[in-house]
Amino acid sequence: MSSASSSGPMPVLFVGHGSPMNAIEDNPWRRGWQAVGRRLPRPKAILCVSAHWETEGVYVGSGAQPDTLHDFRGFPRALFQVKYPAPGSPELAHRVAELLEGTRVHLDPQRGLDHGAWSVLSAMYPDADVPVLQLSLHSLQPGAWHYDLARQLQPLRDEGVLVMGSGNIVHNLRYWRPDMAEPYDWAARFDEDIAERIAEGHHEGMLGYETLGPDALLAIPTPEHYLPLVYVLALQREGEPVEFFNDQVSSSISMRSVLIGNV
Repeated sequence: MSSASSSGPMPVLFVGHGSPMNAIEDNPWRRGWQAVGRRLPRPKAILCVSAHWETEGVYVGSGAQPDTLHDFRGFPRALFQVKYPAPGSPELAHRVAELLEGTRVHLDPQRGLDHGAWSVLSAMYPDADVPVLQLSLHSLQPGAWHYDLARQLQPLRDEGVLVMGSGNIVHNLRYWRPDMAEPYDWAARFDEDIAERIAEGHHEGMLGYETLGPDALLAIPTPEHYLPLVYVLALQREGEPVEFFNDQVSSSISMRSVLIGNV
């Protein structure tokens, strides 16, 4: 990968992606993604860690032209017709494998882009002209393992690569009520607790999220939507600013998104 410009390291981004319908609806979340896409330096490529690619082991999508995966059911036909034809980057896939030394990395040329990636990127980069690939979530490993793995990707920021985590800080579909605009008390409390920890740089306490009390167990019944945040936090450098956007909780889902670095 070629080196980044002299303007400094690429920021890192965590997005609360919520419903796949955000890909085609004009709403505050999508407008927030559009706005951050306009502010960011143009990346050479995007490495996305999405809640929707869980594996046993570590996999990287290495295809030159990844498909648009419609990895959901029960939504309107219009959503299944969306295509996001961004190119892949076999070169970056090999670079990721090179950086994750000591970890067996499987290159997957068949892997497409799931909605955790394309629903957001279709707003940020609607021309689909930035190469995109995904890094999977090793579902058998704890938060601290993911944090340590992600730290090895630090050089990508100096090579013009945008590392983006896509999930939700609070994500409990069992309690989701679409007609409930206000959040549950536990959802609001946990979202605020995590926001305070992020703002203060207290990463270590967030890695074992299951130890953070009863609110955490309701907010994160399964880890896959939370872990992409861990990858983004691991790439924060000393003194870098943190900015929140889309920072609202509806019912049992937090859309809070986090931008780290100088824009």
